[in-house]
Amino acid sequence: MNALTKPESAALNAPAFIVHYSAQGTDEWKLARAGVITASMFSVAREKLKSGPNKGKPTEAAKNYAFRLAIERISGEPLDEGFETWQMKRGHELEPMARAAHEQHAQVTVDTCGFVTTPDAVFGASADGLVGADGGAEYKCLVSPERLRDTLILNDISDFFDQLQGGMWITGRTWWDFCIYCPALAPIGRELCRWRVPRNDEYIATMEKELVEFSQLVDEFESSLRAQNQLLAA
Repeated sequence: MNALTKPESAALNAPAFIVHYSAQGTDEWKLARAGVITASMFSVAREKLKSGPNKGKPTEAAKNYAFRLAIERISGEPLDEGFETWQMKRGHELEPMARAAHEQHAQVTVDTCGFVTTPDAVFGASADGLVGADGGAEYKCLVSPERLRDTLILNDISDFFDQLQGGMWITGRTWWDFCIYCPALAPIGRELCRWRVPRNDEYIATMEKELVEFSQLVDEFESSLRAQNQLLAA
């Protein structure tokens, strides 16, 4: 599908957002994400040092992510040239099956969308689907026994909470279906496990504040890079 954009309003009084109709993993999708603070990285962007003289400051991982985004904003292209791991490739290949299983399990229709962003394209999320006017969908095709055990046995999906609430923040939606798709568990009827996660406005408010601060760090890195270039050209 072509990389089209369309303003969407999830619900009454919800802020508009932009849907980029490019299939995940395509060159168009990778370009749409370049320089955008994405929901899958919100937890990294929010990381702060917990001790020491710089307590409360961004971690090295957060600063590295911010610097990468600054370069991508300048170039307009992904710094890693859209590198895709085998896990990501597997996830993209299994996503249609996960979506079909989700639709049957929840009795819903899932509209595909490659990438959604805020109108200013500062923040975005690779939403795996939008459901009606109020919902969304995220599919994970995990292979790590540790992560599968945490989710399927312990019902612990906390590692994905920023991504899920981030999708709701950007789209204005009130719930998000988080689904683990594991074909290996088809013999016992558990190839799809689903959690319906409600919107948490208090959590989103805190997250938004910290993400805006992170965005300012990206701005600072970009300004510094451009200023250094001007000094070299002088």
